[in-house]
Amino acid sequence: MNPSLPHLTDALLTLDERVATLTFNRDDLRNALTGSALIDDICTVADWVNRCDDVSVLVMTGAGAAFSSGGNVKDMAERGGDFAGDVAEVATRYRRGIQRIPLALQAVEVPIIAAVNGPAIGAGFDLANMADIRIASTRAKFGETFLNLGIIPGDGGAWFMQRLIGYQQAFELTLSGRIVGAEEAKTLGIVLEVVEPDALLPRAQAMAARFAAQPPKALRLTKRLMKMAQRTELKDFLDLCAAFQGMCHNEPEHLEAVQRMLAAQKR
Repeated sequence: MNPSLPHLTDALLTLDERVATLTFNRDDLRNALTGSALIDDICTVADWVNRCDDVSVLVMTGAGAAFSSGGNVKDMAERGGDFAGDVAEVATRYRRGIQRIPLALQAVEVPIIAAVNGPAIGAGFDLANMADIRIASTRAKFGETFLNLGIIPGDGGAWFMQRLIGYQQAFELTLSGRIVGAEEAKTLGIVLEVVEPDALLPRAQAMAARFAAQPPKALRLTKRLMKMAQRTELKDFLDLCAAFQGMCHNEPEHLEAVQRMLAAQKR
């Protein structure tokens, strides 16, 4: 029996064969994260994924022309919406608003694949970089464009991008504010693959299905280890690996996987 899906306002969510697909559904705003309910929707899904044992992979993509245009520039021009108020008000709104996304996605226990269907600009670019893997359509474009608007990456983008492609490349993209196409993004290491638009979601879901076929508890532990390896000293990390391995060896899914491998070797 399929688990109940959370209620979302500006996004669509499906679950098929342990793969959850979250589609940003505000094409009228080019899937802007501010001025829409997408922040709430993304955080709701992140929490749901961690509580739902029937999910092994999360795919994120955009409906319409864009993956996400990031912040709502019209609200910026009018100093309205998320950008209204004095310094303290804006800072509080960032902490209670868009900064919830990096914290929520960083805590997701399953692999996240971003299927970047179109432009991923500003906070939309940073959102893609919060995924574990990015696959891009040939129509995708990427830009860390905050400085072009006289602001800084307020959503944690400077933290994510330099860990993805290194300080020097991230520095150049951030300070130039230039837009790069899908092929350059692949060369830089931002995306893993570039495919034709019609092949994007099938390719992302095929990769997700491959991941989702792995033993689910070991998969979640492996994702946690991959994240912890970025911030843990080797000795402490190896102790953690030993404990996690002890957990895995005592799970029924481990013996089931071993039996499948032994049976396959006899064929």
